[in-house]
Amino acid sequence: MLVGLAAAWLLPGLLYAQTPASALTGPEARLSPIGFHQILGWNTDSLDEVWPAFLANCQVMQQRYRQWGPVCRDAQSVPPETAFIRQFFETRFTAYQLRDEKGAASATITGYYEPLLKGARSQGGPYQYPLYRTPSDLIQVDLNSIYPQLLPLRLRGRVQNNKLVPYPTRAEIETQGLLRGQELFWVDDPIDAFFLQVQGSGRIQLPDGQTVRVGYAEQNGYPYRSIGRWLVERGELKLSEASMQGIKAWVAANPGRRDELLHQNPSMVFFREMPGLRADQGPPGTMGLPLTAGRSLAVDQRFVVMGTPVFLMTELPRPGARPADGALPYQRLMLAQDTGSAILGAHRGDIFFGTGFEAGEVAGRMRASGAMVVLLPK
Repeated sequence: MLVGLAAAWLLPGLLYAQTPASALTGPEARLSPIGFHQILGWNTDSLDEVWPAFLANCQVMQQRYRQWGPVCRDAQSVPPETAFIRQFFETRFTAYQLRDEKGAASATITGYYEPLLKGARSQGGPYQYPLYRTPSDLIQVDLNSIYPQLLPLRLRGRVQNNKLVPYPTRAEIETQGLLRGQELFWVDDPIDAFFLQVQGSGRIQLPDGQTVRVGYAEQNGYPYRSIGRWLVERGELKLSEASMQGIKAWVAANPGRRDELLHQNPSMVFFREMPGLRADQGPPGTMGLPLTAGRSLAVDQRFVVMGTPVFLMTELPRPGARPADGALPYQRLMLAQDTGSAILGAHRGDIFFGTGFEAGEVAGRMRASGAMVVLLPK
């Protein structure tokens, strides 16, 4: 999930500059120290895979938080080999088990990816489904300096009769054609367009073969509502079937109910074109840094400060397997570099799996229990 909470790292950052541990605790989170030897998978992870992303991450962290300055300077001289990197983390960081308000360490881990869609800059032929730019009448409300409790909320609206009122929902925008003329691109599949909004960024292949990148620009202010959960609540799907693949299969079997389903989510994401990114780079996350497949994690930044190393312990679904077929251990050091509107609470993490169809297949089926250990500079 790349749908970020703009500038929401600021308040945790102020706390972090004074007492690092308090930056990672909120009213619902707790930290408890844990030895590196107690972290399942720590001694087998290939840490050289995450090292380039960690060094890039350091460039931002040392500017935001003074505790990161010495750590990042020392990192420059560490040989890029797993044994030396492991020693560096064990020497310069303290590990903490992240827990929820009840003291439980169990987390729910999901996945996301960067979709590849087919589209055009103008409507025509198969390209009939719009992606919108930020509407000119959308107003962002920022009262955080007066009411810090509003920090996690996206307050958006528009002015009517000299009053600020809620912005229209997805259903209102689409059924009433409220954003005609605000189209950024047109794509050939409304379901893919919907899931692009869930992921927050993606690539669009144009008719001439050129590929362009789009990313999250704004949102209409409504909280995300899971259409998969809606289908489960109505008995249309079993919980084990409510994956991206399962939802697509349900729409294919019930084409006349497609809009009814999509309109259960009132949230609408608006996009911007992102030129200048290399093809081998991931999309930028909340920190502004390119995400790294399998090493970038979306978290709730009320509990985990952006840029914090997080050791994740969970399981991956086996390729092409059914839920009953078991899963593969997935234990690795990641970087908290992104947020998402559905990633709420200390007990949530969302793995970025990369770009394209194969990444989407894994991300769409990923839902498992797990645990997270955060690493703080000593």
